[in-house]
Formats: sequence, structure tokens, C-alpha cells
Amino acid sequence: MIKGIGIDVTEIERFRSWHTYSPTRLKKIFSPEEITYCLSVPKKSAERFAVRFSAKEAFFKALAPLNHRHSLLKICRAVSVVTNDEFPRLSVDWALLGISPMKAHFSLSHTRISAHAIVVLEI
Repeated sequence: MIKGIGIDVTEIERFRSWHTYSPTRLKKIFSPEEITYCLSVPKKSAERFAVRFSAKEAFFKALAPLNHRHSLLKICRAVSVVTNDEFPRLSVDWALLGISPMKAHFSLSHTRISAHAIVVLEI
């Protein structure tokens, strides 16, 4: 049963200078693995940061119907987009959120100007 759906669109331009941010500042929003991946190809860092931020926002919105009152920063610490050789996957620290684990389906996309994410939470 679907418990929540969240969608987000983020302008990539907002993230153009994020490759210059300190690791401490970036770790407030992104996991170390996300930071490494985003910075691995400097020309793509803005779109990579933007689409990962969009995924976190979409997850935040998907939780809203479940009456979970978490700050976006807490969601950012608990949710990360893990990229391997094949496909990205959403990693969620359910214990940090104090929520029983659910299936989290998601999709990411971006154009030259915007990043898009959708998250569907299912039990």
C-alpha cells in the first residue's frame, strides 16, 4: 500500500558553486559518498548535487502524509543516493528517523537547467 508520494524540482544553477564548499558544509546535507561522487566529475557536480538534493526534498514531502515531523536537515542526514556501477539506489536510515522501514521507490532525472526527483513510500 502506498503511504506517501513526494516530488521535487530543483534549479541546477543554485548548485553551480557548491564544488567550492568545504566538506564540513557539504556534510550538513550530503553523505561522504554523495560528496565524493558529485565532485568526481567537476563539470557535472552542480547537476549531481541538485538531483540528490531534489531526492531528499521529495522524500521529505513523501513523509508528510504520515505525520512525521522531521526537519529537512534530519532527512538529509538519513537519506542518501548511493551510486554504483549500474543504477542509483536510495539508502534510508529508518532508525535515525524513528520510523518502521518501508519500501522507498524513486526516480531521478535532470535537464541542463533543472533536476527532478520522485519518491514513493510503500508498506
